[in-house]
Amino acid sequence: MPDLAIASQIKKNNMFEQIVDFAKAHPILSAFYASVFTWGLTALGASLVFFFKKANRAVLDGMLGFTGGVMVAASFWSLLAPAIENSEGEGFVKVVPAAIGFALGALSLFGMDKVMPHLHINFKKEEAEGIKTEWHKTTLLVLAITLHNIPEGLAVGVLFGAAATMVGVEQTEMIVAAISLAIGIGIQNFPEGFAVSMPIRRQGVSRLKSFWYGQLSAIVEPVAAVLGAVAVAFFKPILPYALAFAAGAMIFVVVEEVIPETQRDKYTDIATLGFIGGFIVMMSLDVGLG
Repeated sequence: MPDLAIASQIKKNNMFEQIVDFAKAHPILSAFYASVFTWGLTALGASLVFFFKKANRAVLDGMLGFTGGVMVAASFWSLLAPAIENSEGEGFVKVVPAAIGFALGALSLFGMDKVMPHLHINFKKEEAEGIKTEWHKTTLLVLAITLHNIPEGLAVGVLFGAAATMVGVEQTEMIVAAISLAIGIGIQNFPEGFAVSMPIRRQGVSRLKSFWYGQLSAIVEPVAAVLGAVAVAFFKPILPYALAFAAGAMIFVVVEEVIPETQRDKYTDIATLGFIGGFIVMMSLDVGLG
């Protein structure tokens, strides 16, 4: 039995090394594959709508809290910390690119939030944000999560693109960070897919359409990932700015969208515990795999 366990561990290590080697040779393609993986887990979560008639509100709030925790942890461990490490200078000078990128990322999502019509989960239609429209509530719900998923895809792509500008140990570490982030985003996308499809189902939409809209909310991730990877791979000087940009966008989404969505009912403590759990999971992935 011990020999089998050792052999299994060696096989897993070899597989991980093969993934890392592929990412070294094809960073942009790897960004695409990684974001398709995160999209797939969103679809898998959305598919639960076929098996449940309704979702427990406490479970949904806990899932959303978990999502927020993963995003906050990823923003620091996978994005802000590398952004500062890859900046030149010392003291406050070293933080300037990260600070600028972080602010630009948050402001970009702020602008999109004001323009794109969308409706947060658990909110009434009259509370929709962005340009006023007569679009159906289902469409507004999907657009809200689509807005949420843009920085997630961008973050994955930026890390793989960053690896293309590096060599040796630094390149390997960046790829491992990118893989860790993709796994973390994928894990939180699973409950997110469920959290999107079930409210749509409550609107009287069929199970098939609820699933379709649920998975569709993450289709933007591969697009954002490839754009982020290409931008960083071909314009190395923007690396720290791009990493921090993705972090700022993700933090804006958490504070403006995810947290308020979990505070609409009596399950705020469950949402808070979910947030802490998500933070621990993402932190463990980043540090453990790194």
